[in-house]
Amino acid sequence: MDSEGKIPDVDKKILNVEDLNVEILPVIYEIIRSIERDNHHDNTSKTRDSADCSQKVLELQKRLDQARQEIRMLPGIDFSKEQQLQHLEALKTQLRKKQELLQKYRYMYPFDNQKP
Repeated sequence: MDSEGKIPDVDKKILNVEDLNVEILPVIYEIIRSIERDNHHDNTSKTRDSADCSQKVLELQKRLDQARQEIRMLPGIDFSKEQQLQHLEALKTQLRKKQELLQKYRYMYPFDNQKP
């Protein structure tokens, strides 16, 4: 813990939404396809298909866990909706003030060109 009482997040890297790897639809499609197969003529094919389907479900679970972990690393995810809206409003106010200052000082004389 540092002097402010916060735990430093040294091992966490900053992710963007575009960086997330949440490709789960292909795995879900494979699970559904393996369930829909009509190769249940003998016990060996049933057992093999069941084991294959179980393996795909485990892969889906692994990908979902990875997606949850990556989502927890997104910046701002630990703030509530109200906190995010308050922060957004503060940023909008700050932007508005800066735009007003720019308009105010845009037409002033530059310091080096002031007339005596």
